[in-house]
Amino acid sequence: MTGTGDNAKKALIDALNGVLADHLALYVKTKNFHWHVAGPRFRDLHLMFDEQATAILGVTDLIAERVRKNGGGTLTSIGAIGAKSRIADQDAMDLPAETMVRELHDDNQTLVSGLRALKQAAADAGDNATEGALDDWTDQAEQRVWFLAQTLKG
Repeated sequence: MTGTGDNAKKALIDALNGVLADHLALYVKTKNFHWHVAGPRFRDLHLMFDEQATAILGVTDLIAERVRKNGGGTLTSIGAIGAKSRIADQDAMDLPAETMVRELHDDNQTLVSGLRALKQAAADAGDNATEGALDDWTDQAEQRVWFLAQTLKG
């Protein structure tokens, strides 16, 4: 590829690394909440956060491999993740459970938005494999948003 194609490929690699950073940051935040959740819903939230963290981490290698298959380099450090991620850090260990659920809901919604934008970048670059994989990744993130939204009701 030359010209516009090169730019589309570079934009795709950049978007993939952004979504990779978001997944890694959200994994750490979800695990933090898994470790520190307390209160009457402890068991249910502890288990849900762990399930969600495992699912989030499970996608990271697939995203990184799409970066490499497209000829790009992946994120190499905590600093690189922090520089690319749109997921805000949360260092508090004593948040109320509802605050944790709300933050994870909003962060997963941010992830869905990033995945949708990435789908367009994949289409622009002619990367059908990434475009196809994004349907599954988006569905997983939307399911987490749904579970978290339902947990906030009542």
